[in-house]
Amino acid sequence: MEASSAAFIGAGIAVLTGLGAGIGIGLATGKTSEAIARQPEASGKITGSFLLGIALAEATAIYGLVVALMLLFK
Repeated sequence: MEASSAAFIGAGIAVLTGLGAGIGIGLATGKTSEAIARQPEASGKITGSFLLGIALAEATAIYGLVVALMLLFK
């Protein structure tokens, strides 16, 4: 199977979702560390929200990877 150049461009753009997820996770980790440093007694609630946000950010990266693979191997 030969993929067209448009499929390669689309796959490249879809893979960029990983970049956004990485930036988002980095910002969330930094802000979580700051929040726990300011209020250590609330670390349980902060960590729960942090993990939910990380899961959603990773999901977008995985969706982007799936779309990229679908474009390349259709």
